[in-house]
Order: sequence, then structure tokens, then C-alpha cells
Amino acid sequence: MRIALDTNRYVDFCRGEETIFEALKRAHEVVLPFVVIAELRAGFACGTKAKKNASTLTRFLGKPRVRTLFPDDSTTHHYAYLFKQLRKQGTPIPTNDLWIAALCVQHELLLASSDAHFHHLPQIPTI
Repeated sequence: MRIALDTNRYVDFCRGEETIFEALKRAHEVVLPFVVIAELRAGFACGTKAKKNASTLTRFLGKPRVRTLFPDDSTTHHYAYLFKQLRKQGTPIPTNDLWIAALCVQHELLLASSDAHFHHLPQIPTI
């Protein structure tokens, strides 16, 4: 199982939420889309525990089963297709989440997110 973590589920993991901890334990690969890392770092910059949170993230990213996922040309095609699908459905989602969705479709990832708007994209399995 390959899991992509959304920002909210990474935070849940750091808070010790058992369900996400168990899911990540079963995964053979955990992926953090580039935009999730950017959102986390933006949050750290605005918070009171910036150094501690950044250090925790660095340790997490250094784990052997964890990798960062960046877009490429193929990702932009998935992004465009999903954008069109959501627009046609009348169910747009935030731009950062559209990037996450495009990467998940492209790389056939299971998405760990608590954002309900991902349910508008049935081609992305979520937990």
C-alpha cells in the first residue's frame, strides 16, 4: 500500500491519532506531496513552535519509507483533467488540493485526508 498524506492527516499523525498511525504502519511507502510540505512549513512559520515542528518534519522525511513527490509534465495533464471534471460537476476544490489529487491519480496513491471535498473525485481512494 502506498499512501499520500494530506496536511491535516500529517498533523493528526504528529498528534498521535491511532487510525492514521496504524495506516502508515501498514504502508510500504508514505508520500508527502510537495504542496503538503509547503503548507506545513507555512504553518510552522506562523506558529510558536517553528523549530520543533520543522525538526519533526525533517526526521519524518528522512525515514526510509517516506519520500517527497513533485509534479512533472504528466502531472499537469492530470491536474487539467481533474480541474475540468470538478468544474463540470460544480464542485471546485482548493488549488493546493487539486495538485495533491493530480499526484495521487498519476501515481495511483491512496490518499489520507480528512477533507470531504476529495470525495468529489471518486477515482482517488481515500482513508
